[in-house]
Amino acid sequence: QVELVESGGGLVQPGGSLKLSCVASGSTGAINAMAWYRQPPGKERELVAIMDAGRTVRYADSVKGRFTISRDKTHTKVYLQMNNLEPEDTAVYYCNVRQTWRGGDYWGQGTQVTVSS
Repeated sequence: QVELVESGGGLVQPGGSLKLSCVASGSTGAINAMAWYRQPPGKERELVAIMDAGRTVRYADSVKGRFTISRDKTHTKVYLQMNNLEPEDTAVYYCNVRQTWRGGDYWGQGTQVTVSS
Protein backbone atom coordinates (compact mmCIF):
# COMPACT_ATOMS: atom_id res chain seq x y z
CA GLN A 1 0.00 0.00 0.00
CA VAL A 2 1.05 3.54 -0.78
CA GLU A 3 -0.36 6.45 1.15
CA LEU A 4 -0.33 9.93 -0.34
CA VAL A 5 -0.80 13.21 1.46
CA GLU A 6 -1.22 16.46 -0.45
CA SER A 7 -0.65 19.91 0.91
CA GLY A 8 -0.26 23.46 -0.29
CA GLY A 9 -3.74 24.26 -1.47
CA GLY A 10 -5.60 27.36 -0.48
CA LEU A 11 -7.15 30.58 -1.67
CA VAL A 12 -5.22 32.70 -4.13
CA GLN A 13 -6.05 35.68 -6.30
CA PRO A 14 -6.01 35.45 -10.09
CA GLY A 15 -2.46 35.76 -11.34
CA GLY A 16 -1.06 34.37 -8.13
CA SER A 17 0.94 31.24 -7.50
CA LEU A 18 0.77 28.14 -5.35
CA LYS A 19 2.98 25.12 -4.94
CA LEU A 20 1.38 21.80 -4.13
CA SER A 21 3.28 19.00 -2.46
CA CYS A 22 2.60 15.30 -2.23
CA VAL A 23 4.42 12.92 0.07
CA ALA A 24 4.25 9.18 -0.50
CA SER A 25 4.74 6.65 2.25
CA GLY A 26 4.41 2.92 2.66
CA SER A 27 5.46 0.55 -0.11
CA THR A 28 6.89 3.23 -2.34
CA GLY A 29 9.43 1.17 -4.25
CA ALA A 30 9.45 1.02 -8.06
CA ILE A 31 6.98 3.82 -8.70
CA ASN A 32 6.38 4.07 -12.43
CA ALA A 33 4.71 7.45 -12.57
CA MET A 34 3.58 10.32 -10.43
CA ALA A 35 0.89 12.70 -11.51
CA TRP A 36 -1.44 15.49 -10.55
CA TYR A 37 -5.12 15.43 -11.39
CA ARG A 38 -7.84 17.91 -10.60
CA GLN A 39 -11.60 17.89 -10.37
CA PRO A 40 -13.36 21.23 -10.83
CA PRO A 41 -16.78 21.66 -9.24
CA GLY A 42 -19.38 19.68 -11.15
CA LYS A 43 -16.85 18.26 -13.60
CA GLU A 44 -14.93 15.05 -14.08
CA ARG A 45 -11.45 14.49 -12.82
CA GLU A 46 -8.81 15.40 -15.39
CA LEU A 47 -5.10 14.93 -15.79
CA VAL A 48 -3.04 18.03 -15.11
CA ALA A 49 0.53 16.77 -15.34
CA ILE A 50 2.34 13.46 -15.23
CA MET A 51 5.97 12.44 -14.91
CA ASP A 52 7.20 8.90 -15.48
CA ALA A 53 10.25 7.21 -14.00
CA GLY A 54 12.41 8.57 -16.81
CA ARG A 55 11.24 12.11 -16.00
CA THR A 56 9.27 12.42 -19.21
CA VAL A 57 6.54 14.98 -18.60
CA ARG A 58 3.15 15.63 -20.15
CA TYR A 59 0.83 18.52 -19.37
CA ALA A 60 -2.76 19.30 -20.10
CA ASP A 61 -3.03 21.98 -22.76
CA SER A 62 -4.84 24.24 -20.34
CA VAL A 63 -1.86 24.46 -17.98
CA LYS A 64 1.11 24.39 -20.35
CA GLY A 65 3.46 27.25 -19.65
CA ARG A 66 1.91 27.90 -16.26
CA PHE A 67 2.30 24.68 -14.25
CA THR A 68 5.42 22.64 -13.60
CA ILE A 69 5.57 19.15 -12.15
CA SER A 70 8.67 17.91 -10.39
CA ARG A 71 9.67 15.07 -8.11
CA ASP A 72 12.48 13.98 -5.91
CA LYS A 73 14.92 11.31 -6.97
CA THR A 74 13.33 8.61 -4.83
CA HIS A 75 9.78 9.13 -6.17
CA THR A 76 8.57 9.77 -2.66
CA LYS A 77 7.65 13.40 -3.26
CA VAL A 78 6.02 15.18 -6.15
CA TYR A 79 5.31 18.87 -6.55
CA LEU A 80 3.16 21.05 -8.72
CA GLN A 81 4.22 24.65 -9.12
CA MET A 82 1.25 26.66 -10.34
CA ASN A 83 1.79 30.15 -11.71
CA ASN A 84 -0.56 32.68 -13.27
CA LEU A 85 -3.54 31.00 -11.71
CA GLU A 86 -6.96 31.62 -13.18
CA PRO A 87 -10.45 31.09 -11.76
CA GLU A 88 -10.86 28.08 -14.06
CA ASP A 89 -8.04 26.41 -12.14
CA THR A 90 -10.29 26.16 -9.10
CA ALA A 91 -10.56 22.49 -8.26
CA VAL A 92 -9.65 19.77 -5.85
CA TYR A 93 -6.16 18.64 -6.79
CA TYR A 94 -5.16 15.02 -6.32
CA CYS A 95 -1.80 13.34 -6.25
CA ASN A 96 -1.61 10.02 -8.09
CA VAL A 97 1.05 7.32 -7.95
CA ARG A 98 1.21 4.28 -10.21
CA GLN A 99 3.03 1.01 -9.68
CA THR A 100 2.26 -0.96 -12.80
CA TRP A 101 4.37 -3.91 -11.71
CA ARG A 102 1.92 -4.58 -8.87
CA GLY A 103 -1.20 -3.13 -10.44
CA GLY A 104 -1.09 -0.24 -8.04
CA ASP A 105 -2.93 3.02 -8.58
CA TYR A 106 -3.02 5.24 -5.53
CA TRP A 107 -4.66 8.55 -4.76
CA GLY A 108 -4.39 11.15 -2.09
CA GLN A 109 -7.36 12.75 -0.40
CA GLY A 110 -7.00 15.95 -2.38
CA THR A 111 -6.27 19.55 -1.59
CA GLN A 112 -8.58 22.42 -2.47
CA VAL A 113 -7.31 25.21 -4.69
CA THR A 114 -9.56 28.23 -5.04
CA VAL A 115 -8.67 31.09 -7.36
CA SER A 116 -10.81 34.12 -6.69
CA SER A 117 -10.40 37.84 -6.25
